[in-house]
Amino acid sequence: MGKKILIAEDEAILSTLLEKKLIEEGYQIFVAEDGEKTMEILNKEEVDLLLLDIIMPKKSGFEVMEEMKKDSKLSKIPIIIISNSGQPVELSKIKELGAKDWLIKTEFAPQEVVEKVKKQIG
Repeated sequence: MGKKILIAEDEAILSTLLEKKLIEEGYQIFVAEDGEKTMEILNKEEVDLLLLDIIMPKKSGFEVMEEMKKDSKLSKIPIIIISNSGQPVELSKIKELGAKDWLIKTEFAPQEVVEKVKKQIG
């Protein structure tokens, strides 16, 4: 049983693509299509890494990170942001909230996600 990754992404095509790629690499995957579901899974499962979209229904990625930061257990989970924009303001905010790395949706290949995941959790 591989390490557990939660993909929090509301675009089904993208989350399915990431899920398939990471399962091939031996990871166990959970998928949440909104921020509330993300928090539900984080509180129920022992997740090793979170791939987090910023713009999601019900709760944004920023709100999820703010909630995680307040929880001693959840604040230890490495976060890789998947975002549509790479605005400098956003990047400083996500770093401040504890994100370890980020990917711009329009610019990454699935293999790049695998490399960033391995860098964080092996």
